[in-house]
Amino acid sequence: MGFGCRSSCSYRFLLLNSLQVTLLVLLVRAENLDAGSLIVSDTPNIQSNAGGYQRPSDCVQCNGKKDVDIIVTYTDASGAIQTSTIKSKDLSPSWVWEGPDDKNHGLLRDSKVQEDLFQEGTSGLEGNNQEFTYVHGLGDEPGVPPFLEDRLISPPKLRRRKMRKERRDMRTAELIRQDTEAEKQMETAAIERSKQFKNNVRGKYSIWRREYDNQNSDYTLKLMQDQIIMAKVYGSIAWSKNDTELYETLMTQVKENQKVLGEANSDAELDPSALEKVKEMGHTLAVAKEKLYDCALMARKLRAMLQSTEENVTAKKKQSAFLIQLAAKMLPRPLHCLSLHLTTDYFMQDHANKEALDADKLEDSALYHYAIFSDNILAASVVVNSTVLHAKEPEKHVFHLVTDKLNFVAMKMWFLVNAPKGATIQVENIDDFKWLNSSYCSVLRQLESARIKEYYFKVNRPSTISAGDDNLKYRNPKYLSMLNHLRFYLPEVYPKLDKILFLDDDIVVQKDLTPLWSIDMQGMVNGAVETCKESFHRFDKYLNFSHPMISQNFDPSACGWAFGMNMFDLKEWKKQNMTGVYHWWQDMNEDRTLWKLGSLPPGLITFYNLTYPLDRSWHVLGLGYDPALNETEIEHAAVIHFNGNYKPWLDLAIPKYKKRWSEFVMLDNPYLQRCKLGVND
Repeated sequence: MGFGCRSSCSYRFLLLNSLQVTLLVLLVRAENLDAGSLIVSDTPNIQSNAGGYQRPSDCVQCNGKKDVDIIVTYTDASGAIQTSTIKSKDLSPSWVWEGPDDKNHGLLRDSKVQEDLFQEGTSGLEGNNQEFTYVHGLGDEPGVPPFLEDRLISPPKLRRRKMRKERRDMRTAELIRQDTEAEKQMETAAIERSKQFKNNVRGKYSIWRREYDNQNSDYTLKLMQDQIIMAKVYGSIAWSKNDTELYETLMTQVKENQKVLGEANSDAELDPSALEKVKEMGHTLAVAKEKLYDCALMARKLRAMLQSTEENVTAKKKQSAFLIQLAAKMLPRPLHCLSLHLTTDYFMQDHANKEALDADKLEDSALYHYAIFSDNILAASVVVNSTVLHAKEPEKHVFHLVTDKLNFVAMKMWFLVNAPKGATIQVENIDDFKWLNSSYCSVLRQLESARIKEYYFKVNRPSTISAGDDNLKYRNPKYLSMLNHLRFYLPEVYPKLDKILFLDDDIVVQKDLTPLWSIDMQGMVNGAVETCKESFHRFDKYLNFSHPMISQNFDPSACGWAFGMNMFDLKEWKKQNMTGVYHWWQDMNEDRTLWKLGSLPPGLITFYNLTYPLDRSWHVLGLGYDPALNETEIEHAAVIHFNGNYKPWLDLAIPKYKKRWSEFVMLDNPYLQRCKLGVND
């Protein structure tokens, strides 16, 4: 009978000459014994209930009088095979008898036997403070359970294994939780982005960040544009070499591709036939390259095309500037129609005898007085309507409007039939100010000079749009109008008032303005919002500091301010003789070497060191030229100003700002409807 044995400790008799001995225990059948087998003789086959396994202490034949000799073979350090004999009684309880005839030897089926092995094996080791050693055998048998690989496992190791498993489970649960939270956050972000997504631009759909956009988007569109350029180059070369057939083919395909492109801005907007056109053009370009390609010649043609394109762009920019200036100067037909109908009805309906003004209010300094100088009826009505609407006490507000002779009757008629509730409106004609003449007013005297007439009305003016003067904007007729310069004569126009708020006709009031009258201006004449930001809108932008009179009297980095909403202290004005200062500097600038035409540069000079800076929230500018203004600042501003060429009553107006102006236009007014004056937001 063959026996397999394993010991959990090293035996004294196996330690020869301090050499480490490897105990080899092999399971063998009787017919397969060899020189390296464990040989046991004269011992009957022992079987147990546990699938052919018994502990030696439970073996009846092995206990008592008869002891079993066990022959062990091993190899020493020199490689020689040695033998030794031990007694079965010397074996520890952890040794197991195996039945060699059992087909399932090496397989413990009874969990109780495994438990007993564990308990008995560990009890002996704990007392001796030893470590387990593991004997690997039968591991190549199919169906061997894992615990036979490691027969004995110490309790500390079990505890460590259990703790590792618990940590793994906890970590797994934590990762799952974090993954779930991240997924929820991504879903929430995707939902929020999808709410803000605008699908009006096809081919650009992405609810994620912009950097994730496809870098090759609109590839077909760009390819077609490049092909058209190359086709024109090869067409030019073909024409120079009298290859008319290739030239006509290229030009025909250029026209077809341009037709397919149309006004498309992305691949999604292209015609379905675009890909076929790309293939056809690619084939034609390949033929042209094979026949005509010359690197030096191609470079010259491309440089010529680039230069021509740059010249066209420059001409278009100049033309665009001219047309914008022209549109800004022109009076839209509906506004001209409005003036005509109002004038006609004023005389036809005899409104001259229906005027009733409270003269006492016009000169009462305890009330809130506004000065508006304009020839635009609709614009002036928006200023008045928006101011009265936001006023807490409209009956205390008095508006002094001054216009020219052409629009005087129409302006009076409008406010007679559309008078704002509670407020007082006075309309005057600037031609009735007899004191405003060339002998007193420097500007009027200069306008009569031959030099100014030559500048504005010279005969050799450019005959084409593209050849327009660079200083075209300074030829605006508003610079010739005394309505633009009347602001420098406020004490003369309103001699009995102490304070007055000047308003341009291109502003909209969004809050009650009465707190402006309570501001202590600390002896300053002009209260205005400063417009300088870093290096922008400072004195050197408006004045010629190369002239000694300017450089010696003013600081080029001084902060500029804007007309449009200005509180003027007329008492201080008279005390400082501001009108006289204005006249002196106007006389010095008769040759226009100190500044160009306009009212802001002389205003900066006249009120230099006499301007009180108001909080920026009172007056926000730029709605007539800058589409990128801060919406929050616009929303909280007391006054918004459409300074620039894109006036809100023109088609040039910036749409997102125009609605803030149009809400104060009475679109249901019969005069506006008669003239088809609708405001498109």
